[in-house]
This record gives sequence, C-alpha cells and structure tokens, in this order.
Amino acid sequence: MRIHQQPAYVLHHRDYSETSLLLEVFTAHHGRIGLIAKGARRASSRMRGILKPFQRLLIGWSGKGELAVLTSAEQDAPDTALIAQALYCGFYMNEVLLRLLHRHDPHDALFEAYQDALQRLHRDATNEAVLRIFEKHLLRELGYGLVLDRDVADNAPIEEQAIYDYTVDRGPRRLIHPELNRPTEGIRIRGASLLALMQESLGDPVALRDAKALMRAALARHLGDQPLHSRKLFRRVVATPAVETIVETSIDKAGC
Repeated sequence: MRIHQQPAYVLHHRDYSETSLLLEVFTAHHGRIGLIAKGARRASSRMRGILKPFQRLLIGWSGKGELAVLTSAEQDAPDTALIAQALYCGFYMNEVLLRLLHRHDPHDALFEAYQDALQRLHRDATNEAVLRIFEKHLLRELGYGLVLDRDVADNAPIEEQAIYDYTVDRGPRRLIHPELNRPTEGIRIRGASLLALMQESLGDPVALRDAKALMRAALARHLGDQPLHSRKLFRRVVATPAVETIVETSIDKAGC
C-alpha cells in the first residue's frame, strides 16, 4: 500500500538506529499511524528539522502493518510553534491522543478539532478553554460523548440556574435540594456550566472550573491509573524545590 500527500501532525518521535526516526503520526484520513523515517537524522535529509510536533505536514508512506516507511514529508503550513504554557498544553493533547487512539482508526472530525486547538494555542487563546473544548470533541469521537443538553432523569432541557449531579456513565440529574449540600454520586455542576461547554463558550471562570472537573472525571475512566507524562514535563528541567513549586502552579493554570 502506498499513500501520498496526506495531511498529518507528528505526535511523538524518537531516534531509531544511527540515522532514522520512529514516528507516531496523526493523519487526516487514516488516524494514528506508526512510521519509520529512514535517514531522517542525516544532515543531508530533506526531512531533517520538519518532523516535529505541531507542524502541519503533507506526508507519504508505503507498507502495511504496525510500522510503515515514510516516503515523503513537506511543510503544509507556516510554522505554528507553541511557546510557554501553550507548549505544554500541546504536549498534553499529543499524549492523550497517543493513549486513547488506536492505530489505523480514522477520525477526520477529531483531526480538525486538534488542528483548530493548535491554531488557537498559537494565537495565545485562553489555554484552558482550548483544552476543554478539545477534550469534548475527543470524547465524542471515541464514542463517549457527554450529555450536556438534557436531564437524563426526565429528558427535560438543562436549566441554567439548576444544579446537577453528573455521573459520567449516565449524565446529569438535577438536584432537587442543592442547598442541602448532600453528597453526590458524580460531579456537582451548574446547568449554566453544562450549557457553556455545549456551546463552547467558556469565558466564565466558574464554567471553566466546572468543565475542568467534569472532563478530568470523564477522561480518567479511559486513561487509567498511569499518570500523564506531560504534567511532569516541567519538573525535569527545574533544579530547586522553590522553582518546582512555581512550575507546578503554572501547570495548573495552563489547565493541562
């Protein structure tokens, strides 16, 4: 099998032999694939320097099975390098895709959602809101879309002023007496926050906080117990406990 001119992003790469790379790539129409980029580390290689995360590429490959051979790669858009908190948000999205996507399982709509998230991070959009919207699309594409528009108990529309108990495997149920602060089965969340997430309008800080709690609970069911390495990334480049405390705060603010 030979594929040509496929839009793609590199999710992860590592050295392979003395001159090559092993790539995990997210493509527009073929999903996540594994590739060997032979000779890509040679100084004379035309691919040297472009096989990096967050850069939109047009690639070609040949072969079947778990690892095919990269035959061509070229930039398909200006460099969209991410910096500061946005960079770690990008690493977070890549790691989640690697953990949750099966190889050769196409997700065209998710590819568009990922690309849109990268562009928004590049423009210095509110990082945390970008992640929550991306996570919403990710869950939907994987078949675990969240119920955000109705009460699963009676199918009534979500009311802005109401408070709900959101259990991930069922959806939101309105709390009859929220003022009593009784324990809930799932996430306690405002109706206004559910509607804001559905409309992808997370400008309100409370809605953003609620969305983060809901998404973490929903993704935890699929990510398992293994911690995300992207959340530890800062720790590997700091030297003192004082700096580490500041960095950890930055990670939390980034929303990763």
